[in-house]
Amino acid sequence: MERLRSPLRDHAGRVLLAAALVASAATPALLATAPATPARAAVTLNDSEVTANLWEWNWPSVATACTDHLGPAGYGAVQVAPPQESVSLPNSPDGVHPWYEVYQPVSYELESRFGNRQQFAAMVTACHAAGVRVYVDAVVNHMAGTNNPAGSVGYAGTQFSGYDYPAVPYGTGDFHRPGDNCPTSGTITDWNNEAQVTSCELLSLSDLYTEKETVRNKIAAYLNDLIGLGVDGFRVDAVKHVKKEDFAAILGKLDNTVAENRRPYVAQEIFDGASNDALKARAFIGNGDVLDFAYAKGIRAAFQGSVATLANIPSWNLDAPSANVFAMVTNHDLERDGVVLSYQNGTDYVLANYFALAYPHGKPSVYDSFSWTNRNQSPPHDGNGYVTDTVCGGAWNCLSQSTGIKGMVGWANAARSVKTIADFTAVNNNVIGFHRGDRAWIGINDSGTATSAQFVTGLADGEYCDVISGGAGGAGCTGTRVTVSGGRATVTIPANGAVAIHVDARPTPGVTVGTTFTATAALAAGQTLHLVGDTAALGGGNPADAVPLTGSGNTWTTTVALPASTAISYRYLVRNGSTVVGREAADRTFTTPAGGTVTRTDTYVPGPVGDTVEATFTVTASTTSGQGVYLVGSVPALGSWAPASAVQLTAQGGGVFRGVVPLPTSSTVEYKFVKRTAAGAVTWESGANRSLSTPAGGGVTVTETFRGDTATSAVATSFQATAITSWGQNVQVVGNVAALGSWNPANAVPLSSAGYPVWAATVSLPPNTVVEYKYLKKNADGTVTWEGGGNRSFTTPSGGALTRTDAWR
Repeated sequence: MERLRSPLRDHAGRVLLAAALVASAATPALLATAPATPARAAVTLNDSEVTANLWEWNWPSVATACTDHLGPAGYGAVQVAPPQESVSLPNSPDGVHPWYEVYQPVSYELESRFGNRQQFAAMVTACHAAGVRVYVDAVVNHMAGTNNPAGSVGYAGTQFSGYDYPAVPYGTGDFHRPGDNCPTSGTITDWNNEAQVTSCELLSLSDLYTEKETVRNKIAAYLNDLIGLGVDGFRVDAVKHVKKEDFAAILGKLDNTVAENRRPYVAQEIFDGASNDALKARAFIGNGDVLDFAYAKGIRAAFQGSVATLANIPSWNLDAPSANVFAMVTNHDLERDGVVLSYQNGTDYVLANYFALAYPHGKPSVYDSFSWTNRNQSPPHDGNGYVTDTVCGGAWNCLSQSTGIKGMVGWANAARSVKTIADFTAVNNNVIGFHRGDRAWIGINDSGTATSAQFVTGLADGEYCDVISGGAGGAGCTGTRVTVSGGRATVTIPANGAVAIHVDARPTPGVTVGTTFTATAALAAGQTLHLVGDTAALGGGNPADAVPLTGSGNTWTTTVALPASTAISYRYLVRNGSTVVGREAADRTFTTPAGGTVTRTDTYVPGPVGDTVEATFTVTASTTSGQGVYLVGSVPALGSWAPASAVQLTAQGGGVFRGVVPLPTSSTVEYKFVKRTAAGAVTWESGANRSLSTPAGGGVTVTETFRGDTATSAVATSFQATAITSWGQNVQVVGNVAALGSWNPANAVPLSSAGYPVWAATVSLPPNTVVEYKYLKKNADGTVTWEGGGNRSFTTPSGGALTRTDAWR
């Protein structure tokens, strides 16, 4: 909001009002009458800090969402748009009924374009019945614009003028005027001057005289009316423009909530960009939580650059401490400004929401609203401006109802008690994983290629259900199953996807089936029979953790507790001491029942005698973004020297890659390690072919270092950008590599204006690397404007120098 300066006097001014209200989310008010239907307190609300922000949904649609999705998924609250009567603008220069009209209140009656008082009260009741609190977007700073066309009325037909609102009632003396606390002609000219910011008009919106007790009482009566209907808290708009002591006095007049008999929750909008500490978000936390704009902007930079930089969040300059933050990936203000991610960013936006629900910063929220192509566009409505019912897909976005997001709400609730992350693992720039204590783990892949890696999960050994692909259902998993062994899990994370597990999403929690395996096997002296399968109880597929059977003659038996209602794959293997000397060639399968016991009676079927041995290859290699490490060699199991058929090794973290390959016994095998990109570009390690002689049985282990990973000289890259700037602006370059700030605008590289309008700087970049970058303009107050278009891209050579000549887009 502070970025816009012009008063609203003409069509251009009204466009600025729309933009400013996007940036400020100004909120209207309600009539302070006794509730027609008092709320009832006999409800149990979800124990969750997650909020679904259903912006500009009508009241019946919010009620349906609470009942069908938000409550069952475990959301703690729903945030709704301003419920009071606002101005109706059927012939606005910005279109028919632009969205921002609801941020110009004309009375405190609950008659809005989202429904009437009875519908609002019914929505609150329905949400409470589903376990969901209701937070209202509330305006306490101002009423409508002073420059609306003569004869404008509200949605309930209420008449008003610039400083006269008879339905409240407010009169001229209830507003700040020039020379009356406002030290200017009426507008804010210095956005770091606290007196102007709190006592002058924000973009021609009639500014309430909140120092006056009569005004405070009317605002408090409006909020108490909502509380009486069951409202549990408020997202307070433009509160930066209300003196802190005035807002504290208003809060002191509020009743406790009906449902829980506690103080209403408060999240304050304090738009960022001020250099005056008194106007920064941290200065307002005495009155409640604050929205964290810096966090949302930082998340955008990471997901449009390198998600590995999310490890640096503790060093980010955020708006407030985590305990005082209402966290968001986007909201209606910011998505229209393009400074954060939105639904228009596709999978980046989805993954960012998964991350925000997983990372312990603030109280997370998920935003859903309507699709738009014009920043002032109205939500879908009938001919009179009343918003029509939400129909997901098309005109409305319903991310909050998706399987993955609802799964992550449960994840956030399960991990809520742990306020830190551990074992943050960056497999590469685009793939990360971390866990919250022993409660939950998540892996995120912000690339176009599926990636397999081993992660420390912090979780107890056993089976878990991925809540992104489906979660736990009945006695099993409806999506992907993840096995944790030794606190670790090897997970394949889908391209542009995520995998997330937690302690409350396990197949058949507490329900196991005693399964007796009886196998007939004629073994040589000293040999023993073992059982290995795809569940943790059967070793999680690792022969080293196979379950031994007890032998009596040729009969071998063991009993294992397996998860109920679960598909099981297993096979038998033979050991001589610790060496595997034989195994079955194919898996056996069955599904455990929902309870009781089961018996499996088998006959051991040896695989081809002396056919293969397991060879474990481990290599240390340095890779660039998008590269994987592979093993290729002289036998078909290693691709017969064809890189396209090479065996991909799994990233273990720290530049270590590992894979297990069956190789022919008693043979000489030649091989090499290669690096390959998703596009098929191959980098061979240097030197002669490596050679391995396999034993006649058992296994073999190879540990190597990729040859040729020697340091090469950096590439001196000159960036030269032609850009016209305003006084006080500087041009900087930011990109996906550390030398360009890893997409963090705070670490962008400043360019010199010595050759203005050409801005230039030389940066040392890593050789043989795909570099993505963009230019941005940074103002003196730290606010940033990104150039348009997609990311610029080039690949650095192996050495030397390079020049990039560009023009600001």
